[in-house]
Amino acid sequence: MINAYQQYQQNYILSAPPEKLVVMLCEGALKFARLAKKAIEEKNYAEANNYLIRTQDIIMELNASLDMEYEISKNLRSLYNFIYQRLIEANLKKDGGVVEEIEPLLEDLKDTWQRVYIEVSGLGKNGK
Repeated sequence: MINAYQQYQQNYILSAPPEKLVVMLCEGALKFARLAKKAIEEKNYAEANNYLIRTQDIIMELNASLDMEYEISKNLRSLYNFIYQRLIEANLKKDGGVVEEIEPLLEDLKDTWQRVYIEVSGLGKNGK
């Protein structure tokens, strides 16, 4: 049975505009990457594996959602593929340094998509 909070979250996600969903995915990828890095530092490799796979899944979802009619999508695909490959390497080697290397990329993606969402939704107009 779904509790009220879970139902609220599900409704929020299902009703969110696409740009907001991308922001939420980027936030999730960043969160899981940071948790993976922490787990690697603590030598909890099973947990690190779980978090790295969750991050990889999010990056693959972002990659699959690209509309390749736009030039920017080609650049994003290259970036997503790079991040994905580095995540695989981090997982194989259990290397927190590789995760640390992609954190700024994930942060930039999140910030960029947040700005897109604000602009598209009109939230940034008139100080709102």
